[in-house]
Amino acid sequence: MDDLQVYKAPKDIPGREDYKVRVRQPEGEWHSLFIYEVKVDMHEVRPASMAYFDLEGTVEVEVTCLYTEIDCVNIAPASRGISYEYHGNTILFKLTGPQKLSIEINGDIFRNLHLFANPKEKDAPQPEDANVLVVQPGLHRKPDLLRLLDNAAADPREKRKVLYFAPGTHYIEETVLPVPSETTVYLAGGSVLVGSLVCEGVHDVSIRGRGIIYLADFHRFSAFRGIRIVFSRSINVEGITVIDPPHYSIFIGQSEQIVIDNFKSFSTRGWSDGIDIMSSSEVRIRDVFMRNSDDCIAIYGSRWDFYGDTRNISVRDSILWADVAHPLMIGTHGDHERNGDTIESIVFANIDILNHHEPQENYWGALAINAGDRNRVCNVLYENIRVERIERGQLIDVRVVYNKDYNPEPGTSIRNITFRDISYSGTANPSRIYGYDEERAVENVTFVNLRINGELVDAPRPELIDINHFAKNILFVTEKNTVV
Repeated sequence: MDDLQVYKAPKDIPGREDYKVRVRQPEGEWHSLFIYEVKVDMHEVRPASMAYFDLEGTVEVEVTCLYTEIDCVNIAPASRGISYEYHGNTILFKLTGPQKLSIEINGDIFRNLHLFANPKEKDAPQPEDANVLVVQPGLHRKPDLLRLLDNAAADPREKRKVLYFAPGTHYIEETVLPVPSETTVYLAGGSVLVGSLVCEGVHDVSIRGRGIIYLADFHRFSAFRGIRIVFSRSINVEGITVIDPPHYSIFIGQSEQIVIDNFKSFSTRGWSDGIDIMSSSEVRIRDVFMRNSDDCIAIYGSRWDFYGDTRNISVRDSILWADVAHPLMIGTHGDHERNGDTIESIVFANIDILNHHEPQENYWGALAINAGDRNRVCNVLYENIRVERIERGQLIDVRVVYNKDYNPEPGTSIRNITFRDISYSGTANPSRIYGYDEERAVENVTFVNLRINGELVDAPRPELIDINHFAKNILFVTEKNTVV
């Protein structure tokens, strides 16, 4: 069955007029989408476009470029194989099922259209439900919202509360809203929350919907993330988008049992990483689109007030775009004052990397493990990863490091790393596999069907991968042979 849901434009949030986008069920009535302005690229901050809708089944999409004549079109990721046609300045294509796409005109990756076709929501809260507390658009004081939740919690009929932000623009006066345990924060499609959500020392929280956390152009948010999850467990984030947070889009510190699904984010400021994970375990990330001006996803040990190992992390079925630094990063921070941390059992699978651009050599690497602060990194799998573009940087960077900017001590070891079915076509600096010294080595790195510019790499090749004397047992495996 074909189904389609579009949302009205929120008040007071900037739109963009580079594109006109319409969607419809096959042969049905056309519906126009609101085009949000999203800023990209810290090197030269500039506006791009973003639109979203929900679907089930097949929809037809019409995109009209309003700012230039069309000479050529690219719809990324290439792995999606979206067939299209264009006539004049209008592009037409069909989508069958959810997609997250970048539509690029004449090779311009900065004035592009980010188009998110979300899956239709299941079991979404309804305003008339008994346990739903509907918040209308406007300016909200934190004490009033918390009092509303406290009053609901006193009702023995409903233990779990739903704070429902209706379509429109909401402003949190004190900028940060703490979320109590056993609460759902629901951002309805077409809603925009100007503020930050914090889960601290809580459990069983869901933050979901199709709405947006919007932090662009609000300088008073200089110390805030989109969502902060610390000392907590059983937290789910699903469906929402974070636009231009001053710091991380989602921060996870010393927490467990975290699930992030169908999440989107854009950022342009220094240290505005996408999702950063410190001293946490059992984190599942799936179907995210991250375009960030620092690491898209970073996995660390101890840092700041958060202590302990990090393990059992997975990132799957996702699209990453690093305008600055690494799409995927492991290992920089740990407990250097004691014996470091163990970061282990990490899986990255079925991922499209649309860009990696980093001017500083020490932060190169679309797929990076930099073990510092006495950390031990082990048992990491990269599988079925397609890298489309490296403007500046390198494909792989696996190093035990002493980074004078962040690490009082070098790392301890990197062991048992597998790269399976990794592909990249293009030019880049040679990848690196470096141990620090004889005692702090990189050991047991296996490449299975590494493909660069269409060619399977079946042996060490210095022009592609630089391996130093402190890297041991580096294997290259293809379908036919194994070579040391």
